Amino acid sequence: MSKISDLIESFLNELMDESKGTIEIQRNEMAGYFNCAPSQINYVLTTRFTSDRGYVIESRRGGGGSIKIMKIDMNENDFLLEMLANRIGDCVNKEGAFELLEILYRKGLLDIRVRNIIKTVVDDNTLSSIGKTGRDRIRAEILKAAVVTALIDIK
Repeated sequence: MSKISDLIESFLNELMDESKGTIEIQRNEMAGYFNCAPSQINYVLTTRFTSDRGYVIESRRGGGGSIKIMKIDMNENDFLLEMLANRIGDCVNKEGAFELLEILYRKGLLDIRVRNIIKTVVDDNTLSSIGKTGRDRIRAEILKAAVVTALIDIK
């Protein structure tokens, strides 16, 4: 399984290099090209093109659906990404998430509206349908993706 994942990752990285950091792909077309299930494409995207590795992914529905992958300029944003990875890690509880958002707000990196939207998304009430053991892991992933997207100027 990892062999096909390595090929897909390499292919996407080559496309990223050629396009200067932003590509848009059709998941089903890629699956056909690599003769694999579309879920294999999802696996590569969710494990190798993550926010803490410097990527932002947008999924678009309709018209066959597409996935937009954007590479964040690591030279400008190394500190931010490292801080998020270290501060949030694999798990974060509600209090830790809210504390980080408050710090970013007080430093002027988030406005009050964005801070409040992210707080609502990562709140225990919003994540209540997820079992208590998995909630902090999912909260961490959501928090990292939301903060990176809010803070980084995506071209």
